[in-house]
Amino acid sequence: MYIRENLRWRVIWKYAWPSLLFFTIYDIVVCYLYGPLGFRSLDIPWQPVGTLGVAVAFYVGFKNNGSYDRFWEGRKLWGGIVNYSRTWAIEALEFVTSVVDAPDVQASPASAQELTIRHRRLVYRQIAWINAVRLNLRRQPELWDEAVAPFLEPAESEQMRGLSNPPTHILRAQAAEMRVLRESRGLLNDFQHVTMMRVIEELFNLQGGCERIKNTPFPRQYAYFSAVFVWLFALLLPLGLIGEFEKMGPSHFWLTVPFSVLVSWVYYTIEWVGHHSEDPFENEMNDVPMTAICRNIEIDLRQLLGETNMPSKIEPVNDILY
Repeated sequence: MYIRENLRWRVIWKYAWPSLLFFTIYDIVVCYLYGPLGFRSLDIPWQPVGTLGVAVAFYVGFKNNGSYDRFWEGRKLWGGIVNYSRTWAIEALEFVTSVVDAPDVQASPASAQELTIRHRRLVYRQIAWINAVRLNLRRQPELWDEAVAPFLEPAESEQMRGLSNPPTHILRAQAAEMRVLRESRGLLNDFQHVTMMRVIEELFNLQGGCERIKNTPFPRQYAYFSAVFVWLFALLLPLGLIGEFEKMGPSHFWLTVPFSVLVSWVYYTIEWVGHHSEDPFENEMNDVPMTAICRNIEIDLRQLLGETNMPSKIEPVNDILY
């Protein structure tokens, strides 16, 4: 996610120069054919070109609204992941105590060491889950050892590494531990067990929402024809402008070049922005900063455990937070 208030000119130029170069060369060729070479038949009425421009503007605006909705939904889903991760950690720490709270279970109270191990495992497994969701959405399984494995027991990590959807199985492991705490150890009563299972249900809903965005591409008919119509308008634009500028006087038709380039670039940029907002989980400049969000959650949850040796927050790279 680009975090600077205004885009730097070098960023704009990085993405703008190919289209500007093409439009400039094309418009110069059109003007040269029309003027020095005398191909006057290139002049077409401005009215249909202007009408096409209005229609394209509405169409591209509709597409961009849909693209932004996908980004904003993705960001809201990750906001929910932040909140429910904190909720899970608080409930794990406050519900799982040394007191046997299930009258139907015959078990000895948990020792301080057992509680520490169970608290750490429940919280660390949640940190593993958020990172596994991130890697799954970005299709980055090669980062498992760096992002997920440190928060799981070695055998558990190796078991889940090769599965098609590791985040699902991580939550399944959380649910299985809840059952053990309730049925075998008596460290959760029925109300606490149901409450924590509801948090797992919400985490599944948030994971499923992210997967829905990732696995359901923006309708291709809108994305494809949006680009086609923008390029069609850009190619016709100098043909409609050249006659209008010639009415101003001899050689004024060369003014077609700067004005046509400017208008074409604006339309192209609007379409480009919408295209690159379709999938908010691609680890690009305008996407949801999942790495930074995961690190913030990790810091929050580990501090709840009482740890003090925290990793640093993710810092922007060239004004981009990943």
